[in-house]
Amino acid sequence: MKSKNTKPLTPDQVYPYALRLLTGRDYSTARISQKLSAREVSWQDIDTVITRLQREGWLNDQRYAERFADSALSSGRFYGARLRMEMRRRGFTAEVVGETLAHLLAERDEVSEVRSAAERRYPGFSYSTASERDKRRVIGFLQRRGFGFSAIMRALRTDE
Repeated sequence: MKSKNTKPLTPDQVYPYALRLLTGRDYSTARISQKLSAREVSWQDIDTVITRLQREGWLNDQRYAERFADSALSSGRFYGARLRMEMRRRGFTAEVVGETLAHLLAERDEVSEVRSAAERRYPGFSYSTASERDKRRVIGFLQRRGFGFSAIMRALRTDE
């Protein structure tokens, strides 16, 4: 994968470049590795810089995963399987994803999260009076967010 700026980095420029990336936003270890390899940095230099960033506290996959997952859950953007998929897409290991989601999802009630997401997107929606088309639209929206079908149906039917 080529970066927009394809100018190769010298070994002296690798650490400041990685640090500059991390001042803009968080990255996972995998994403930093991708960014550095796109700038033609050797794997040995990548490993050295990543180790240094982790030791100094600038790069922490667990912390970033928790912040990302908490933000996604709080905003209603992702939940369940969709959240797991988005975290894996961002380069988190299966172990980090599993630990993070086990902790965060245990604290939340999926049915109340479904109600909250549905109310934010479709205020005043009533399952009992809605047309079949509107029901499919709302259910599809919630499923794309990662909610399970049974939780969606429990939330929508008990909302009345």
